[in-house]
Amino acid sequence: MDDDTGTHPHSDGPEGHDRAARLTRWERGSEIPLGIASLAFLASYALRVLAPGLPDTLLDVCLTVTFAAWGVFTVDYAVRWRLSGRRLGFVRTHLLDTVVLLLPLLRPLRVVKVYEAVQRRHGRPRLALHARVIVYSGLSTLLLGFTGALAVFQQERDAPGTTMPTFGDAVWWTCATLTTVGYGDVVPVTPLGRLIAVGVMVIGLALLGAVTGTFASWLLQVFAREDDERPPGI
Repeated sequence: MDDDTGTHPHSDGPEGHDRAARLTRWERGSEIPLGIASLAFLASYALRVLAPGLPDTLLDVCLTVTFAAWGVFTVDYAVRWRLSGRRLGFVRTHLLDTVVLLLPLLRPLRVVKVYEAVQRRHGRPRLALHARVIVYSGLSTLLLGFTGALAVFQQERDAPGTTMPTFGDAVWWTCATLTTVGYGDVVPVTPLGRLIAVGVMVIGLALLGAVTGTFASWLLQVFAREDDERPPGI
């Protein structure tokens, strides 16, 4: 979510305060609709990939839902960009939103932001900082892993010499890649499939680093607390 380091409009004068208030109201009001749009995008995309034998009418509906979800993200981005009054500054401070707008497979990340918004609206978050990082990283891994498996499977299933004839093979490959194991028994063979694989690898490294780093920090705090509570001479 936005931080307090310049992501909102400049608040110099009444106009700046009004812009900031309108932007805040828009962001709070749009969180759940954007989460719903993310789920609709994911469901429609999954149906098109996993059930290609559906009637053409249903496939067309899925395609319409996919583009409609992209339209919702585009409108939200344009409105927030306009309300911010910061032009390129808004793009620089909202890199994730910009990437999500350009790369459809990252749109399910909005579901994680909805979870964060629900926690925030209940007052103080129920989970500690370390637990929240692990939960958010876990949710992101599941969502991105599923969409990554869908994307790779769509490209690889009918390719000559494919090692992913089933969606289960694609899921296995995604799990091995996200965990940086890389068995090599299932690999993408198409150029676009390999490009998607690079993105999955980068995301896997980032998420794994976030989880392990957070867990290590939590352990250090626990051990430091135990040392402080231990009586002298023991």
